[in-house]
Amino acid sequence: MIPVDASERTREEYVQNIIDVWLLATPEQMRRGRRWYRTAHELAEKITDGSARTGAGVIAALSANKSWPENCRLAQAACGTEGLASGHFADALRKAARILAGADPQDVLPMERKTGHFFRCIASPEDPSAVVVDRHAHDVAVGETYGSRERGLSAAHRYELLASCYREAARRLGELPSTVQAVTWVVHTDRIAGTSTRGPRPDQRALLAA
Repeated sequence: MIPVDASERTREEYVQNIIDVWLLATPEQMRRGRRWYRTAHELAEKITDGSARTGAGVIAALSANKSWPENCRLAQAACGTEGLASGHFADALRKAARILAGADPQDVLPMERKTGHFFRCIASPEDPSAVVVDRHAHDVAVGETYGSRERGLSAAHRYELLASCYREAARRLGELPSTVQAVTWVVHTDRIAGTSTRGPRPDQRALLAA
């Protein structure tokens, strides 16, 4: 795992790694990345008949250790007739149930971690500081594909270290941090698609239309 407290030189390396991957984006990858959280926001509205904040909370609550297609399926089931009977850890199901019952997602989700940032990015794609640092965002920043190795992103200081690097890269690029994260995520996951690290990449718009 990377150190929790990185030197200024290491931070600069992470920032530059993020910018380098951004610059590799094709026009089609740039389009997909820029649309990622807006598309997720539309899904959040769709599954809750207009309450994007509630939908974003449910999606985020059910996101841990799930692929995006499975995350979407569980969230759609939770907000529909199938309900929250199964499909995830009990804690995740309880969080989703509380949100569906009317609790504010910010009072339910761990807002300092990936789940909370995921909620913020989906609920408000224009959020100026939220950054989803998942395993792929981590690998982009550190410049190495870790595969199944532990990344230690549950440590608040390590998470914030990488999030701050995305914010700095975004500042230099004149973009939102979530946009930089999403575009570089698309580039990276396209690069490893079909490898043992990641299976074929699903089409996000097809998931929304389902």
